Amino acid sequence: MITDIQGHALSGATTEALPFYEQAVTAFQLYRGDPMASLAQATAAAPRFAMAHILQAHMLALATEPGAVAMAQDVVQAIRQLPLNEREASHVAVIERVLQGEWTQAALAMDLHHMQHPYDIVALQAGHLIDFYRASARNLRDRIARVLPHWAPDMPGHSIVLGMYAFGLEESGDYAHAEAVGREALDAQPLDCWAHHAVAHVMEMQGRAQDGIGWMTARQPYWSGDDNFFKVHNAWHGALCHLELGQTDAVLALYDGTVRQTPSAVVLDLVDASALLWRLQLAGVDVGGRWTELAQTWDAHADGRLYPFNDWHAVMAYLGADRVHDVQRLRDAMRSADGASEVSRWAADTGHDLIEGFVAHWRGEHDLAVQHLYRARHIANRFGGSHAQRDIIDWTLTESALRAGQPGMAEALAHERLALRPHSPVNRGFLRRAQATGTTPRATRRVAEAQ
Repeated sequence: MITDIQGHALSGATTEALPFYEQAVTAFQLYRGDPMASLAQATAAAPRFAMAHILQAHMLALATEPGAVAMAQDVVQAIRQLPLNEREASHVAVIERVLQGEWTQAALAMDLHHMQHPYDIVALQAGHLIDFYRASARNLRDRIARVLPHWAPDMPGHSIVLGMYAFGLEESGDYAHAEAVGREALDAQPLDCWAHHAVAHVMEMQGRAQDGIGWMTARQPYWSGDDNFFKVHNAWHGALCHLELGQTDAVLALYDGTVRQTPSAVVLDLVDASALLWRLQLAGVDVGGRWTELAQTWDAHADGRLYPFNDWHAVMAYLGADRVHDVQRLRDAMRSADGASEVSRWAADTGHDLIEGFVAHWRGEHDLAVQHLYRARHIANRFGGSHAQRDIIDWTLTESALRAGQPGMAEALAHERLALRPHSPVNRGFLRRAQATGTTPRATRRVAEAQ
């Protein structure tokens, strides 16, 4: 029986197809190159190579794009006709749950998978991404913690597992440990974009904007290649650092350069673009007609059904481009969510408030925006993205509180943000503006003036 590099049996594999499969796995791990092209070569050489088809299905299902998900469903249908071993059948069961919109069920099934197959690095990465998409900070960390003791440092893929662990530690707030593990992973494999991005997240969450710019600049050769899937997201991290320092010209240059110079239709890149333009608008920057191109590109993905986190970011672009009909279409989709699946419950419980809050903010209805966003912020970590990505909720909420003439709310939110990032110019600015109304407590004004 042919096995993968970690020793797992591969149903239907051949010696000719195996190198293409391992090449695809490596590309998937490093987020660079074209894993789908390598898998196409693997399945051409061995049409009944189950894990090659399974990896295709994982990547398509995890893209959170309607077209890719439809392709994943077709691949799964074909896989059902193949002989599968127990491990491979377990993979398929997880993918089926993702395609049904039951992300937590998929994550729990993958938990059990790892208890039987701790060296299954494809499953670890797919499970890690499932935890990311459902915003489970604890399982981002603990999924890896449960298997890491099995992995010796000289095992193929060990550094990749460390990179995933680093991100889980960061999302769980263990920043010093996260940065140390991320740097250890990069010492072993400098091309690991996930580990690089985990360290960037640490710097973002700690308000280390200058460090973040230095980190991105020093390591740019490792993440900025055209074949790098993380090119846009890492540029987004650099842009957030510049934005924190008020360097909006640098942010616009990154947007017009790396982020949208070659307009990507990948939904993860669109999320970053929407979030960056929205933050610039919050900072008072005129972004011109940039919203129009972005809104047009969103049309292929914002269906109001597949993944509400994406729809929320599409609404930002539709608001900016004055696409009133599409804003209303997605508002209606959130309102009509029936709760039949986990994704539908995300839409009803969280997506609705986020979209209504952002629409209200854009329209200047700031008291209404505060109502929706204050409610949404407490449940938004049930679905979608990282702490850094979801920070746009609290930033918008605080800005709406200031514009609504609610200095008490704005002051409280500013103190909350400063407790985590006390040196943040953005957060200090929020507190100064809140106390400038003259209605905040005297002690608070003294603190703000001192800063």
